[in-house]
Amino acid sequence: MAEDRLADVAVTGLGTMGRNLARNFARNGFRVGVHNRSRERTDALMAEFGQEGDFVPATGLDELVQALERPRRVVIMVPAGGPTDAVIDELIPLLDSGDIIIDGGNAHYRDTRRREADLREKGLHFVGMGVSGGEEGALLGPSIMPGGTAEAYAALQPLLEKIAAEVDGTPCCTHVGPDGAGHFVKMLHNGIEYADMQLIAESYDLMRNGLGMEPAEIAEVFTAWNDGDLESFLVEITAEVLAHTDGDTGKPFVDVVLDQAGQKGTGRWTVIAALELGIPVSGMAEAVFARGLSSDVGRREAAQGVLTGPSTPATVEDRQRFLDDIRDALYASKLVAYAQGFDTIRTASEDFGWDIDLGAMATIWRGGCIIRARFLDRIREAYDRNRDLPSLLVDDYFSQAVSNGQDGWRRVVATAAQLGVPVPGFSSALSYYDGLRAPRLPAALIQGQRDLFGAHTYQRIDRPGTFHVDWSGDRSEEER
Repeated sequence: MAEDRLADVAVTGLGTMGRNLARNFARNGFRVGVHNRSRERTDALMAEFGQEGDFVPATGLDELVQALERPRRVVIMVPAGGPTDAVIDELIPLLDSGDIIIDGGNAHYRDTRRREADLREKGLHFVGMGVSGGEEGALLGPSIMPGGTAEAYAALQPLLEKIAAEVDGTPCCTHVGPDGAGHFVKMLHNGIEYADMQLIAESYDLMRNGLGMEPAEIAEVFTAWNDGDLESFLVEITAEVLAHTDGDTGKPFVDVVLDQAGQKGTGRWTVIAALELGIPVSGMAEAVFARGLSSDVGRREAAQGVLTGPSTPATVEDRQRFLDDIRDALYASKLVAYAQGFDTIRTASEDFGWDIDLGAMATIWRGGCIIRARFLDRIREAYDRNRDLPSLLVDDYFSQAVSNGQDGWRRVVATAAQLGVPVPGFSSALSYYDGLRAPRLPAALIQGQRDLFGAHTYQRIDRPGTFHVDWSGDRSEEER
């Protein structure tokens, strides 16, 4: 290529994700400007991977910007929060009207909305771009969720769709919506991921501590399940992890790993956002809480030998039936988690005016991302049938799938309680399902309590209006 040809895109921030994203662009024929605050990472990229494509290394952001064709497209891959703002502030005076800054990190969607509005006033485009698939996806083809203006996406589309994963000839990338829509959808992806992983872990726990199975045996079960409706990336890698033997001890790998799960915050963000929107995401919340409990070592140690389990633990008589029940509970609970996730996306889309196509989100999650699964095609089909579907669980396919599995699901939750094995994901998903289908909930009593202690008023089922009972007086009802 001609040395004087300008770069198509630039990446600043060459940690694992940034480096691999830059390599992905280069492997797909784009000329890529690369920059890192510390020159060592830029030099390391060029030394190790420079032969993979056409890179333009830069020592500073000013040099990086000068190497770009217009409109300039600069991808920021630095830690969320202050570091991202610092890079943006440094870039602003170097760019011209119509140029595009793309944040490919896990930013909070409210930060993205703020940044987009601020840069729009300066004549610049800002795209909050969710990227899922980890370091391997960034290199080989991630699921990409860009938000921002349609004009900005039109300038990015040829690049992003080229480097994205592809399923059935369709790139796993689409314009999600304005301002923070892309990062919001990525956040919800991660929230669903939390719930999915927790449900799989509970399945493992029931097999290990309820049936006494060894990790290698359990790996075979997950491998078999991955050939059916449960086929997914997470089920696939679960089998791989459980089949692995630790090289130092010869023990199952899972037995030498501390049972303290970490988190980077996106699951917690999801739960907080859902609470603010008034959408119950019980599966995601329980997954976040379960990770928190796993890391609460002091309290867990204090409880050992003090808190007792069932006096007469249950005995599972029919192993195969219980395995089938666990499979049914896992599938039904996963469907609930995805339904809650899509409900949250829909509500945010309505509140913020994003007009997100839910079927398109299922489409771009089919490849590249962590929660890719067979039934995402079913989700896409459900929204194709009814774009305004109030809940995935009322779609014919999903309502039937959950109904078919609910007997086993209920047996699993009941047996787990009798075994003393915690299943917060399974039980909360079942409670959500039962709450959703209940013709009447005990919230009527809660409203009565609120009116008595705080005069918060209530509504009646037989006539319109807002009412209050004079609880401390003659208990007559008055309309407020």
